[in-house]
Formats: sequence, C-alpha cells, structure tokens
Amino acid sequence: MLAEKDQVFLKNESNEIRKLIIRFSNPELSNHFGGPFSSVEIMTYLYMFVMKDMDLSQKERDKLILSKGHCCPTFYALLGRRGYLSEEELHTYKKLNSPLQVQPDMKRLPFVDFSSGSLGQGLSVAVGMAIANKMKNSKNNIYVILGDGEIQEGQIWEAAMAASKYRLDNLICFLDKNNLQSDGNVCDVMPIEPVAKKWETFGWFVTEADGHDFCQIDQKFKECSQASGVPKMIVCNTVKGKGVSFMENKYEWHSKILSNDMKLLALKELEGMVC
Repeated sequence: MLAEKDQVFLKNESNEIRKLIIRFSNPELSNHFGGPFSSVEIMTYLYMFVMKDMDLSQKERDKLILSKGHCCPTFYALLGRRGYLSEEELHTYKKLNSPLQVQPDMKRLPFVDFSSGSLGQGLSVAVGMAIANKMKNSKNNIYVILGDGEIQEGQIWEAAMAASKYRLDNLICFLDKNNLQSDGNVCDVMPIEPVAKKWETFGWFVTEADGHDFCQIDQKFKECSQASGVPKMIVCNTVKGKGVSFMENKYEWHSKILSNDMKLLALKELEGMVC
C-alpha cells in the first residue's frame, strides 16, 4: 500500500501540475488540455515517485517514451516541478525558437527521450530501446504512455508482437484510456474493445487501474514488476480534461483556446483541490 504521506505528496503535485499547465497556456493559441490532464497522475507517479531519484539529463537511466506526444505540457510542467525548467522558461511554450514546442523535441530539450508527435510510433522506439538494454545487460526499464485513440494505429500492434516475441519484461506501458480523441468518442471513430483482452492475446501481462488513483497505480505497477519474461501493460481508466469541470469528458478540449477568463475559472477550481 502506498504510504499516506506519498499519496498526499503525489496528489498535491498533480494539482500543481494542472495549475502550471493552465498558467503557461497561451490565451491566443489553441492548447492541448484533455489528454495532458487525463495523464497527469500517471506521469506524476512515474517522474515523482518511480524515477524521482534519477538525473533526467543522464542517458543511462530508466526512460519514458511519451508516445502521445501532444501530452507534453504535463511533461514540461513536471520538469518545472523537479527544478529542470523555470516558470519563466515554461511560459515560452509554443513560442518561436522555444525548446518547449507542441510536441516534444529531443534536439531542443535534452530531457526528451524520443521526439514523438506522429501517433503510433512511440511503442516501436521503446521496443528498440528495451532490446538494446537487454543486449547491454542493463537493468534500466523503458516506460511508455499510449493514448487509446493512438492504439487504433496498426504500427502499435506490430510493435506489441515484437515486444512479446523478444520477451521484453523491461518494457512497461501505460494506456491512458479516457475514451475520447480529437474528434469524438473512441468507440465511434474506431472501437478498440476488448482492449485488455487484445493485449493479453498479443502475449502481454495486462492489468487495469483507475488512472487517477495513486494507490491503484502503485499496486498495479508493483504487480507488473513481479511479472517476468513478458512485456507489461497497465490499462488506466481516466477522464479527459480531469480536474477542470468544464473540460471533463469533452472531446472539444482535446485542443482549444483557453481565454483569460476561463483560465481564472480553471485556476479557482484547482486551488480548491489541495489536500
């Protein structure tokens, strides 16, 4: 069981991450909110608990592939909370020549492990990294965050087969299953169910969690750590736009302009969520 002090810390960090994303969003441009907010707890758990003692600037460490690259505002905010980026730097998000672009760029920002953005490619890259670690006898893990709309891509399933073939038990994936994508319900655009059974059929160890409950995420992560000889998948049931009432479960907030008035409203809601 996750200690109470760790639960409180992670919940408060998640709230601070959402507030940071709101603050550095540009009121004149469309910004991603839905996916970044549904993945906050998953990424906070990884970067603030599992990988908390790692120097993210070093190459030899556990790595995280943000395959759904448009969720990088959460990643940028986490870098800010860990002291790698100042709030002034965060406010350059999406500006010309800024290292903080709408998709993560490993050539501009050294903490990025893969320049994602074209959906469906991240798992293939992660499979290659996991194989390389096996060849080097490295004990480091490769973590991947996938979107449920993203796994409609065929390349995902080719990579899933390869991960199973090569018995990549150093590969742990989190599926941010918020049931919405940029233009509607996932089940309407291209159904993916029964999603857990599909990954199991492809030879993966699969478990499910409430993607906003740190105790469940921690429990399922530990279950994955015990499984050997197979890649692992945690299906995280989440809410798109989690934390801001007028964004929750609205596919329109996948990417949208947030006016200054709406910024203040969102921040007011989030200020009331401190543990």
